[in-house]
Amino acid sequence: MKTRPDPPVIPTERGGCPFDPPAEYARLRAREPVSPLTFQVAPKDPTGWLVTRHDLVRQILADDRFSHRNELLAHVVAPPFPIPEYAPQPSPPGSFAKMDAPEHTKYRKLLAGHFTVRRVQQFEPELTRIVDGALDAMAAQGSPADLLTAFAEVVSLRTVCALMNVPEEMMTEFSGHFAALMRLTYTLEEFVHHVESMDALIRPVVRERMAERGDDFFGRLAATGELTEEEMVNLAVLTLGGSLDTTPNMLTLSTFALLKHPGQLELLRERPELYESGAVDELLRYLTISQLGSSRCALEDVEIGGRTIRAGQTVVLALPAANRDPEVFDDPDRLDVTRNPRGHLALGFGAHQCLGQHLARASLRIGLRRLFERFPTLRLAVPAEEVPLRDRAMHYGVDRLPVAWD
Repeated sequence: MKTRPDPPVIPTERGGCPFDPPAEYARLRAREPVSPLTFQVAPKDPTGWLVTRHDLVRQILADDRFSHRNELLAHVVAPPFPIPEYAPQPSPPGSFAKMDAPEHTKYRKLLAGHFTVRRVQQFEPELTRIVDGALDAMAAQGSPADLLTAFAEVVSLRTVCALMNVPEEMMTEFSGHFAALMRLTYTLEEFVHHVESMDALIRPVVRERMAERGDDFFGRLAATGELTEEEMVNLAVLTLGGSLDTTPNMLTLSTFALLKHPGQLELLRERPELYESGAVDELLRYLTISQLGSSRCALEDVEIGGRTIRAGQTVVLALPAANRDPEVFDDPDRLDVTRNPRGHLALGFGAHQCLGQHLARASLRIGLRRLFERFPTLRLAVPAEEVPLRDRAMHYGVDRLPVAWD
């Protein structure tokens, strides 16, 4: 007697191209864009849904019938990713990423003014100095080098320190703890250790800045009078950590992709103005490093794509699949730096769209342009297939990117 097959888990197996998402996404997007999904850990209902089509992903991201609250979401990580088994709790005060309105709105409004287009533009001269300083140090170290540790992580760390006026030594230690939590192979004891360690590092800085009320990131937040110390600490952990993982991954993976697409790199060298138009967003779309996507919990029964999502069920939104949707992007599996990929979802959409998106774009635009101008003969120092991929983490990337230059 034939039994009904188990619902699929989140696709994780990639093919020969290190920049393409799992091929299974394309099949699901074409045949079953809202498909049953089995979670490794779930509260009551072990079956949720995986959404792979661009229009449906975008629709859910903007639909307030779907919650982003931590305590409502099961762990949306499927095998082979082992994770701690503990019941999700409500987000602590200030940790707004897993909150809904009005709490999410309150915290986001307090932070939004620090990451506007204008603020980022004012910061760009300092960002350029940070990038050039990292490149100077890399040149002094000599060829070959690991681009991740010698350049990308340095730029990200120093950018955070400059924007938020925090000590580089403290942030170096903080980033190690945060990076450990971005991988999906830690125990509950390790989770507690890293969280408590980050708190111990940040809390004294927050306490000092709240007392001083100076003209810096924490001082201006404290001056609003709307935040407790606990809220400030949690806001700080979230804000500081937000760019420490994503920006280095995007810088190194973008470099890897351009070195493997020499025609596209040559276009950028011939037409550097492309950095200012769509090239950065094309890299964001093409690579979409949020490999497990985003997740939401239905607050009521919702009809989506011919399926009924029941109240309480979790929906995983496959951002890498949505950004390769041929109904939205012509020839979506091709990197094209002349493309202007409007509507891509690499930075999210709706109320939870990436708060630091303008800073992220500026870091990529300035970082990549200065890198390839400074090292015109930059190349991989090992065969591409020997570059170790960071495929067991929240954000896709490489563990190392060995490069060389003349």
